[in-house]
Amino acid sequence: MTRPNILILMVDQLTGTLFPDGPAPFLQAPNLRALAARAVRFQNAYTASPLCAPARAAFMSGQLPRRTRVYDNAAEFASDIPTYAHHLRRAGYQTALSGKMHFVGPDQLHGFEDRLTTDIYPADFGWTPDYRKPGERIDWWYHNLGSVTGAGVAEITNQLEYDDDVAHQAVQKLYDLSRQADPRPWSLTVSFTHPHDPFVARRKYWDLYENAAELEPPAPLAYDDMDPHSQRLMDACDWRGLEVTPGHIRRARQGYFANISYVDDKIGEILATLTATRQEAIILFVSDHGEMLGRRGLWFKMNFFEGASRVPLMIAAPGLDPQRIDTPVSTIDVTPTLCDLAGISMDDIAPWTDGQSLVPLATGTPRTTPVAMEYAAEGTITPMVALRQGAWKYIHCPADPDLLYDVTNDPDETTNLCDDPRAADILAHFRAEVAARWDLPAYDAEVRQSQARRWVVYEALRNGAYYPWDHQPLRAASERYMRNHMDLNVLEDSKRFPRGE
Repeated sequence: MTRPNILILMVDQLTGTLFPDGPAPFLQAPNLRALAARAVRFQNAYTASPLCAPARAAFMSGQLPRRTRVYDNAAEFASDIPTYAHHLRRAGYQTALSGKMHFVGPDQLHGFEDRLTTDIYPADFGWTPDYRKPGERIDWWYHNLGSVTGAGVAEITNQLEYDDDVAHQAVQKLYDLSRQADPRPWSLTVSFTHPHDPFVARRKYWDLYENAAELEPPAPLAYDDMDPHSQRLMDACDWRGLEVTPGHIRRARQGYFANISYVDDKIGEILATLTATRQEAIILFVSDHGEMLGRRGLWFKMNFFEGASRVPLMIAAPGLDPQRIDTPVSTIDVTPTLCDLAGISMDDIAPWTDGQSLVPLATGTPRTTPVAMEYAAEGTITPMVALRQGAWKYIHCPADPDLLYDVTNDPDETTNLCDDPRAADILAHFRAEVAARWDLPAYDAEVRQSQARRWVVYEALRNGAYYPWDHQPLRAASERYMRNHMDLNVLEDSKRFPRGE
């Protein structure tokens, strides 16, 4: 069979609440809007875990964090866990990655045959939380609200430098794919770090949102009115250390929206190159997790509220009619979906994933199973879990009171219905579902053991000579452009595409 090419476009910390059916009307995102017009749009898609490394390991493997053991941003992603890159490569695909995937550990490929950039974040155990010290803040890497108070304009930053290179390398790869002799189908994953904080943007994008109504701060929620986990997140972010004014909030939101437009431009460059090189591909667009952006008084992610846990997910593929689907789905559904679209037997994939292919749902088969989420990183003192099913979301942590929301009728999650007698049956259903799915005391013990091991290993490896695990892209200068072991005429002809025009 002829297998389709696959282009996966991933962004970081883009909330799905801004993608009710493609980009919200106020967003200046013409390329994502054009993609949405020809895609299946999953309005209620959720991350497997609202933090980068756990979310990405889950997205790539189709497994929840307890199964991958990637509990936080410094937990190793084991080499023996199959990813969509492994499944596709095993089926004959070329697999390449340009950009971020936040792999921790010495394996920085996880099935990718070619990785075009290094990562933007460290690959070692330095960012390990410590449940043995609840409430202790690790200043050198914990989030703080400086991303909010420092929002503004810059023409180059650490993140802009990175994403400029991610897009450039992806474009060059598409050119290479168009003119190579390799007959294999390809899968290219392009993963940007924007619109992740800090909320700093180039002037041309910043000015797009000057005086936009959406800059106005969300309704505030006082610290004393927050649930215990939200209070722990505020403490972890050192919320008392910086005064955040309404002006700061407006600027942070403006920088965030501006960086959505920036990354939309980069995606436009990639899609234009795909068209110019006359290649066709299935296109999947997704974020790893969301961003609270001041909702409920919270910033960043690390919780199960809609801003942090809901993500955009769109798929443009032959045989899938453009439409909006409201059924809740998960990013762990991506791996089986890609394999299904590539014509790989689902029987071969089923043992290695907790997710389900989205193809049946997109072609008319109803789905009623709940979406599961897990979180066990900084800001928690024990693992917490959530279920999203139908109109409802249930959040459970053994250390905290339960939370139950009717998300359909209360999208801002303002009213906890756990004490409402009218929701008693729903609450009982979810509590039974959690008890059947998770052994939370065992989960807690696994996380604590993992953290303790990593603290020992990290401190040991930073004593004396240090060998980093960070990916070093391999680019042999002697094989680029013209060299004297090549025939110039053959080279010039083979590197031209299209030829004869």
